[in-house]
Amino acid sequence: MKQMIVCGLVAAAIALASGTAMAEGIKGRVGVTGRVGFQIPADNEAEFGWGNNKTDTGFVGGGGFIYGIDSNWAMELEATHSSFESDTGDFGVTDISLGAQYRIRVPESRKLVPYLGAGLDILVTDYDPYDGASLHVDTAVGAHLRGGIDYFLTKDLAFNADAKFVLAPDVDITYQGIHTGDFDPSSFSGTVGLRYFFN
Repeated sequence: MKQMIVCGLVAAAIALASGTAMAEGIKGRVGVTGRVGFQIPADNEAEFGWGNNKTDTGFVGGGGFIYGIDSNWAMELEATHSSFESDTGDFGVTDISLGAQYRIRVPESRKLVPYLGAGLDILVTDYDPYDGASLHVDTAVGAHLRGGIDYFLTKDLAFNADAKFVLAPDVDITYQGIHTGDFDPSSFSGTVGLRYFFN
């Protein structure tokens, strides 16, 4: 009986120690993130000569790298691609973003790390209209706000849930250099995924 109690106490101490190490800080750590989820594009009310162009909720996926500057601040470089339908055709948006996040320590849970972040985005859009026309959508520069959580399953592996708002100005849609409409690349996305830290 005593051996079982001792073994239980040792196991609890090891779990507590590993839990402490899991979310103790991110300073100097390098990780890779993969995530998938949904994206809600902005109401795209561009005039195309035959009415407003409404967009549907679509799929988004991608990944990136995270680097811990100190115990609370981290930098994140990410690339995601979303695809969604509209009344006039299919859109695909590649979002290359660079941002910072502030990670909040939760004393009651040594595995849970909420965070808030912001940064800049380059948004490259492909458009495939149903009528087969060859249209070009300009690249946009925008900004994002995000929030999420990392829940550490082990010292090196964390489950991630993330919500991201991208705000960007309308860009031109052109046909052979002639303006035919506008596209709003702003969006909201919700994703889940995993982070793996190399050190």
